[in-house]
Amino acid sequence: MKDKLIKYCNSIGIEKVGISDIGPYEDLKKILINREKKGYVTGLEGANIEERINPKLTMKDVKSIIVCLFPYHVEEEKGANISNYTYSKDYHYIAHEKLNLIGEYLIEEIKGFKYQAYVDMGPLVDRYLGYRAGLGFFGINAHLINDDYGTYFFIGYIINNHFFEYDKPLQRTCYQCMRCVKACPGQIILGNFDINPVRCRSFITQKKKDLDELDKKIIKKDNIIFGCDICQNVCPHNKGIDITRMEEFKENLIFKLDYDEIKGMSNKGFKRKYGDRAFAWRGRKVIKRNYEVINDIKIED
Repeated sequence: MKDKLIKYCNSIGIEKVGISDIGPYEDLKKILINREKKGYVTGLEGANIEERINPKLTMKDVKSIIVCLFPYHVEEEKGANISNYTYSKDYHYIAHEKLNLIGEYLIEEIKGFKYQAYVDMGPLVDRYLGYRAGLGFFGINAHLINDDYGTYFFIGYIINNHFFEYDKPLQRTCYQCMRCVKACPGQIILGNFDINPVRCRSFITQKKKDLDELDKKIIKKDNIIFGCDICQNVCPHNKGIDITRMEEFKENLIFKLDYDEIKGMSNKGFKRKYGDRAFAWRGRKVIKRNYEVINDIKIED
């Protein structure tokens, strides 16, 4: 059945599929507890550590976890001012649709099959699942790295009640060249495969709370008004990575947001035009504020 699963995934454009075991992940638990103690949390993480390390708390009869990679890398357009992961339609929609196709296929193939599909906002730690499923190895910047995709991919997973043979984690790490450590605007990459995300430039551009002076100094180090690509741009594992073969990530691309347009829009108008984009989830005001901070424009309501 695993071979049939992989063949079906390939038929809908998913090239990288792996199977994670179901834990509980005690090694991950130690990491999460330590991060919490040190204050390395943003509030966007799941609050319940037990739920993050034990899939059985999400599905009692879980037998395995299907993990899929969704590569999104495209050629960057000159003058782009949003992160490259936001160029296409929101990846949540694209990946969820694919995962549900897999789920419906397996319902037809396996009697009594049940599943729950997640992209980014699920109960488990997606990068860790990708690692457990043998789909990549960790970089110093805490990104998961795949030999074919570099770090330019999203992760989706399907918790399910059928046993698929587990894949084995790769016993590798990144080159540890420390280029990302040196280049990081907020100096949040600690050099030990951990980060302090509180001053992460990407996180700061998504904060709804007022930015303090250090936040402003950090986001002024680049012109990207939502997200941050710097640690990926300097990573040698991303050198020569091909553009995605998934057509969904190459269609209807937006590379730049116009300040005058955003400024003149209502919140409803912004949502109506950009609501299906990943950069829109924090709203118009956050985008507008970031542009004004980066370009030294007097912030207006």
